[in-house]
Amino acid sequence: MARITKRIVDAATPTNKEFFIWDEELKGFGLRVYPSGRKMYLAQFRTGGRLRRINIGLHGAVTPDLARTEAMKHLSGVRLGADPAGERDRRKASPTVKEFGTRFLSDHVALHCKAKTHREYQRAFDLYINPKFGSHRITDISRTDVVRLHQSMKQTPYQANRTVAILSVMFTVAHSWGIRTDGMNPCWKVKRYREEKRERYLIPDELARLGKVLDEARDEPEAVNCIRLLLLTGCRLSEIQTLKWDYVDYTVGVLRLPDSKTGAKLVPIGKAAIEVLKNILKVEGNPYVITGRIEGQHLTDMQKPWRRLRKRAGLDDLRIHDLRHSFASDALQLGQDLTMIGRLLGHTQVQTTARYAHLKTDPIRSAADEVSEAVALALSGSVRERADEANTAT
Repeated sequence: MARITKRIVDAATPTNKEFFIWDEELKGFGLRVYPSGRKMYLAQFRTGGRLRRINIGLHGAVTPDLARTEAMKHLSGVRLGADPAGERDRRKASPTVKEFGTRFLSDHVALHCKAKTHREYQRAFDLYINPKFGSHRITDISRTDVVRLHQSMKQTPYQANRTVAILSVMFTVAHSWGIRTDGMNPCWKVKRYREEKRERYLIPDELARLGKVLDEARDEPEAVNCIRLLLLTGCRLSEIQTLKWDYVDYTVGVLRLPDSKTGAKLVPIGKAAIEVLKNILKVEGNPYVITGRIEGQHLTDMQKPWRRLRKRAGLDDLRIHDLRHSFASDALQLGQDLTMIGRLLGHTQVQTTARYAHLKTDPIRSAADEVSEAVALALSGSVRERADEANTAT
C-alpha cells in the first residue's frame, strides 16, 4: 500500500503475472500492471453484493492525479447508490442505431403503421439516418448530434423535419423497450424548419386544358381513368390506385374503402364518377379498377404518366395531390360548408378541412363587397344626418 504517484507508477516493474497497487489514501483507487507492461488506473468497489471494477485510463494518457480525481467521482457515486460498472455494461450491450433501427422497423413500424409509412421510414434510415448514426450506439446519441444532422439537411427542410420526427419516434420506442433509460429524447426541442404550405388548384381554363388532354390520351387509358376519378371524387392517389371493384357500390353511390389514411371510410361519389367507373373495362382475374402491367396487380407508378399528361396540358407545376385541393376548392365555390366538404374528403377533424377555405377567394370577395358596401352606406347616411341637423340648427 502506498500513495499512487508518478514515481511509484514508473517504478512498477511488470512480471509474468498481472498485479495491483492500491492507494493507501483513497480506498478503491488502484493501478493494474499487466505482463505486457501496460499500466491501467482503475476504481474498485462493491455493489449489489458483487466486487466490481471500472477502468479509468492508461498511464501516460492519464496522469495519477487525474486518475485519482476520476476514481473519487466513481467511488462517491457508488456511495450515493450509483453503479458505474453496471452503466458501462449497459452501454456495451446497447445496440447501434442501425441494429436498433432494424428491430424498430420490423417490431414497431411494421405492426403499428401503414405499409406506405413503413416504406418512408425505411427510406429515411437508408438515406439519412444510418449513414450518419448507423455505427453509433443508440445510448450515445445526444441532442447535439440530432441538431447537426438536421442542420446538414437544411437544403431539404421538409425531409430534414421528417427525419427528425422519425428519430423522435424511434427514441420514444427505445425508452419504452428499456434500451435508453436516461428519460431524455434527444429530438425534443430541436427546432424544425418552417415549411411553406403549397396552395395550388385548377382554375376553369386549366381544368378545360387538362380535360382536353385526357380526352386525347388514348395511349394511357389506365392513367387517364385514375386522374378522372381523382378529379371527380377528391380521393387520395393511393385510394384510387388500390381501389377494387368489390369496394364500388353503385346502388347507393359510394366507395367502401376498408383502409385509408384515416382508416375505413365511405366515399360518396356523383353520377359523373359512376359513369367513369362503368366505362372502365374489368380485367378478368384482376380485382383492381386501375390495373397495372403485372397480372393481377394495380397500377403502381402514376408519376411518370402524370408528368407526361400535365406537360401536354401546360401544367408542369401541378401535383397529383393538387387535384384533391381542386375538388375541395370547387366544393367551396359551389357553397358547400366545411363540414360537408370534410365528409366528402374523409377528414376526421374540421381543422384539416379548414385549410382549404382560402383556396377560392371569389365567395369571400363577394362577402367582403357586401359588408363593405353596407358599411359605406351606413357611413354616408350618418354623414347626411349630421349635415341635416346642422342645417336645421342654423
